[in-house]
Amino acid sequence: MEEFKQLNAKVVAIETTDIDTDQIIPAIFLKTTTKVGLGKNLFSHWRYNEDGSPKEDFIINTPEAEGAEILLAGDNFGCGSSREHAPWALMDYGFKAIVSTSFADIFRNNSLKNGLLPVIVDEETHAQLMSLAMEDPNLHLSIDLESQTLNLPDGRKVEFPIDAFSKTCMLEGIDQLGYLQKQLDKIEAFEADYGNRVDTLTPA
Repeated sequence: MEEFKQLNAKVVAIETTDIDTDQIIPAIFLKTTTKVGLGKNLFSHWRYNEDGSPKEDFIINTPEAEGAEILLAGDNFGCGSSREHAPWALMDYGFKAIVSTSFADIFRNNSLKNGLLPVIVDEETHAQLMSLAMEDPNLHLSIDLESQTLNLPDGRKVEFPIDAFSKTCMLEGIDQLGYLQKQLDKIEAFEADYGNRVDTLTPA
């Protein structure tokens, strides 16, 4: 997992609410056990015609969306099934952060574990961002994870929530196993101390 500290990136907006994980990555693509290549099938049903040709009017097929690393999405993003392939597909496409007014809990947890940052903003801020994205196809936003702020073009800073454990993991670029491995010295010291205490309690 890569470190995530700050991101200044282009935004692409999909205003649709209740985008579920089957819309993000259809079930037909879940047979793979690798994350590589899933990005080409992101939003497959919306993105391609039946003959496999791209739909020119779908936002991420347009030239304006090229290079976008922040997805501005409608409310309740990532609802539906618990498939971890959803954040995999988003990240393989190139997204590093998703901004919405709310996320499905399982999707949000899966995203954090994989290094994809879900940013929750209030409805007023979300509406402002959607309006800006529609007006400016080259809209960029800045995200600072350390201060937990989303920086708007007008200079306003909006704080977003993230639990301390997930924040630490993302800042350091480690997953749950990596976090435990970093505590190895403390774990070994505890085991040694615990063993000594058990020995003193054992009858002779």
